[in-house]
Amino acid sequence: MDKPSHHIFVCASFRAGGDPKGTCSKKNSAEFLPYIENEILDRGMNAQITATGCLKACDYGPVMVVHPQGHWYGNVESEDVIDEILDAIEAGGVAASHLID
Repeated sequence: MDKPSHHIFVCASFRAGGDPKGTCSKKNSAEFLPYIENEILDRGMNAQITATGCLKACDYGPVMVVHPQGHWYGNVESEDVIDEILDAIEAGGVAASHLID
């Protein structure tokens, strides 16, 4: 397996004891994982997706982080927002309107 060019982390809010208690989980962030995976495959992107524990950015949830760029995106609550972020990744840019400052 080749090392992916991008690694996308999606906050699933899991905390000690495995309980999904945070904002991202309450806003169904894990339900976007299959959509993102399918988009990555459909677009032919060299990217990996991972669900994470709590990223401690609850005020912005659901949260998505893209590496190696280190871009943190907030309020990722729809497929349209995800598409904007993936479009930006493909173009080598940033979906600025969704960045967490």
